[in-house]
Amino acid sequence: MKTVLLIRHAKSSWKDLLLADFDRPLNKRGKRDAPVMARYLKTQKIAIEKIFSSSAKRARKTAEIFSEELQSKVVFCDQLYATSSEELLAFINEQLKQYDSIAIVSHNPELTELSNYISDQYIDNIPTSAYVVLTCNDEILKKKNCKLVDFVYPKRKDIRMHDE
Repeated sequence: MKTVLLIRHAKSSWKDLLLADFDRPLNKRGKRDAPVMARYLKTQKIAIEKIFSSSAKRARKTAEIFSEELQSKVVFCDQLYATSSEELLAFINEQLKQYDSIAIVSHNPELTELSNYISDQYIDNIPTSAYVVLTCNDEILKKKNCKLVDFVYPKRKDIRMHDE
């Protein structure tokens, strides 16, 4: 069985309007929510072999927070920034040739589009710092062949009780 986590980067800052999109850092809420989400994920005992992250600053920082909490190595990939959901799916399937359980830290709308394409359940939007856990009995992910196991987002009531 293959397990894929789709993690949307934490909330980013728009404070400096002259800053390129790629270089936007996390804002105060992003810095607060990402560690809470990473700690909660750790309690779920999902083994992640490798984290692949967009190299954009906000995604990098989010991935580093998850990596530290989960004790999983992170690889930063330029191709996970400004990509299409089709390219994202191809990237994931390539990684699943080597790994059974991976996390992808990237951006919307591509993450939500991909989740809805491969999942048995529809999600309107994957918010910042949220993640989707998908499992698949096939060797490759394709249209509607994954089971959505969990959809975890910062405003979910059971998440905040883990914020210690």
